Amino acid sequence: MSLGFRVTMLAAVCVAGAVALASFGAYFTVRDNLYSQIDESLSARASTVLNDRDVVRTGGAEIPSYIFKLADVQFDVIYANGESALRDQITERPPIGVQERQVAARTTGQSIRTDGRTDSRVLAVPYEVAGGTPLALIIAQPLEGTKRTLNELSVVLLLIGGAGIIVAALAGTVVARGGLRPVERLTQATERVAKTGDLTPIPVSGDDELARLTHSFNTMLGTVAESQERQRQLVADAGHELRTPLTSLRTNLELLLAANRAGAPKLADSDRADIEADIGAQLDELTQLIGDLVELARADEPRAQFERVELVEVVERALDRARRRAGDIEFDVDLRPWVLSGDSSALERAVMNLLDNAVKFSPPDGHVRLRLYPLGDGTAVVEVADSGPGIAEEDLPKVFDRFYRSSEARTLPGSGLGLAIVKQAAERHGGTVYAGQAPGGGALLTIRLPGVPG
Repeated sequence: MSLGFRVTMLAAVCVAGAVALASFGAYFTVRDNLYSQIDESLSARASTVLNDRDVVRTGGAEIPSYIFKLADVQFDVIYANGESALRDQITERPPIGVQERQVAARTTGQSIRTDGRTDSRVLAVPYEVAGGTPLALIIAQPLEGTKRTLNELSVVLLLIGGAGIIVAALAGTVVARGGLRPVERLTQATERVAKTGDLTPIPVSGDDELARLTHSFNTMLGTVAESQERQRQLVADAGHELRTPLTSLRTNLELLLAANRAGAPKLADSDRADIEADIGAQLDELTQLIGDLVELARADEPRAQFERVELVEVVERALDRARRRAGDIEFDVDLRPWVLSGDSSALERAVMNLLDNAVKFSPPDGHVRLRLYPLGDGTAVVEVADSGPGIAEEDLPKVFDRFYRSSEARTLPGSGLGLAIVKQAAERHGGTVYAGQAPGGGALLTIRLPGVPG
């Protein structure tokens, strides 16, 4: 069943339940009131008869004259054995049962009941005559009119209840269609995205829960569109960057293959060694570029399960790796404890890229300054400063962009992705990155991360 049909059915069932309860309550309340009125009328008539002083002598008993005026009800005066004391004075006797005889015999005070056989309400009260045998006055009121009224009431309640259920179903249908229209638009948009890949946001109307759901859906579409745009840009940039080393590698391989053909001039040993060295360097560059691309592609992956990370240990591991390939570069290190929740391998890769970048731009006898210290506001910074030429002012906003390489960096090995990986790792941990000039000259690159002192 569709959601709209379920809403319609729910409205109809709720109204049906409410109408049924109200109808039952109204029916039984009216029924009890009508029966109470009949009982009160019978009791009033009996009291009038008992208080009547005028008597008529008949059949050996003295009978009040008022009793013969009860034309609209059935009445009788009976002995304990159920025989009538009025004998032939009445044409139609009320129903006589065990309860009425018990009243005449004085085993009970009075009784009132509904006789199912004659469908009437029967009242029995003790009746006394001077010096006579104990009797019971019986008055019976037919229930035909009362039941006819109750039947008419039940028909009216049934018709009103049925109309209410129909109106509720129609109202539920209207509300379901109107309320679920945003859901239908979301469904259509989802089907459109699945078929065409079109990530155009859908219009939002109102400010209720469905409007917030639409906003969330549009936010998701925007995130997907942004992710796709990043992927397209990454593929385009990667293709551009891969073209140069692949072209150079192909040229060198073609030279080697041509030199090995029969009758072709032989390459000098020095030229062959240069070509082979170029091929090795180009393969290293391709390997590093592919690794960096794989790392950047992880930006759209679900966030890894973070764990407690001692940032000092992460920085020290990265520093050990950097020292092994830094040559004569000196490292000035000052690290203070800092703990955060994160991915230690990603943070180590980020710090390693900063150190490699500093080593690359420092002179052979230069030094690299490495600092880790808290700022006192719930964050700490990892600063890496080199002793190179520094970063031009116009390049500072772009150094963390993918594949961006300044004019000075183009003469050095690298893919232009190292600092982009640093920025990605920092942002995945809720941090930021900065680029500036070191006080003593050179570049100053900073990662700022949240956490607590160790």
